[in-house]
Amino acid sequence: MGTTGVLLSALCVVLYFLQMVALSSEQFIVTGLQKPVLAPLGGNVELSCQLFPPQEAQHMEIRWFRNRYTEPVYLYRNGKDLHGETISKYVERTELLKDAIEEGKVTLRIFKLTADDDGSYHCVFKVGEFYEEHITEVKFTATSSDIQILMHPPNIKGVMLECHSGGWFPQPHIEWRDSKGKVIPATSKAHSQDETKLFNMTITLLIEASFHRNVTCYLQNLLTHQEESISIVLSGELFSCKRVWITILTTIGFMLIVSCVTYCVQQHLIYGSFSEAICHCLKGAMVLVISVLAIIGTMLILLLFQRVPASDQHFELDALWLEDISVILFLLIKMNEVPIGSCFNASNQGNIPETTRQMKNMN
Repeated sequence: MGTTGVLLSALCVVLYFLQMVALSSEQFIVTGLQKPVLAPLGGNVELSCQLFPPQEAQHMEIRWFRNRYTEPVYLYRNGKDLHGETISKYVERTELLKDAIEEGKVTLRIFKLTADDDGSYHCVFKVGEFYEEHITEVKFTATSSDIQILMHPPNIKGVMLECHSGGWFPQPHIEWRDSKGKVIPATSKAHSQDETKLFNMTITLLIEASFHRNVTCYLQNLLTHQEESISIVLSGELFSCKRVWITILTTIGFMLIVSCVTYCVQQHLIYGSFSEAICHCLKGAMVLVISVLAIIGTMLILLLFQRVPASDQHFELDALWLEDISVILFLLIKMNEVPIGSCFNASNQGNIPETTRQMKNMN
């Protein structure tokens, strides 16, 4: 009876310690990287997680998954790698490093990263019904040095610049800067994503005057803070369109003055009387001035009125239309000078003194 009692007591102690070991083996947490892991396009990334307190994990189930528990990125169970139960696109792109599995540490390595690999990864250690997990965030990044500036032909509105760059992730910050590094407000911005989810950026700038001779298209990856830029130097000759139109209007005004003076001299020679010449001169000049000012006013209204915003895709067509209309109006001004002068000469022919008319016929 005494021996049996001793054996039962010993068995109870052993069972108690085994239960304590089993319970203690279930009391663990999973630790890992707390900060997001930045991963470059096409590169590799390693995600580690570890049991705390450190303990043997070879007999445990170790599962890596993303959005769904039942769709593992990698699965390890009963000492074996179960590739047949993992997502197909990760079968040949992942491996589990188990060099420190005796201490409860494993590392998931992912090869040839794409934009689809961006997101959260869950690391789960499971024993029986007990499990713990740690979540690691992967931030996929891509920076491109391929930046191009397209300069459209200058028009009456100014010079339009377009900056293009593709192959960015996430969406980068993009802006125009002058030679002093000061930000120039963009005319428009646009972005799109290709089939690989990489961002393609476009930013435009309308330079209406030659204040900015040196401009820079600047891009920055907001995760890595990596910067890329390209500059362009603009010649002053690109902004000659406005100077040309100022010259045209000045020439029109000068020609208008010359026409009026010439007409007055002709009237003075015809009538011989300065007062009558001035009278007829003022009548002809008034009609001529009103006609020319009407045409010039129409031209200025068309040039200054904002018909199409610079960000619109039809902006350049509108600028070309204005140039064509301006040329037509200028030709109308030139053609208008001769008929008006001829009309007044003809209408005034009956008012010429008889003696003056006879002298002209004799000549």
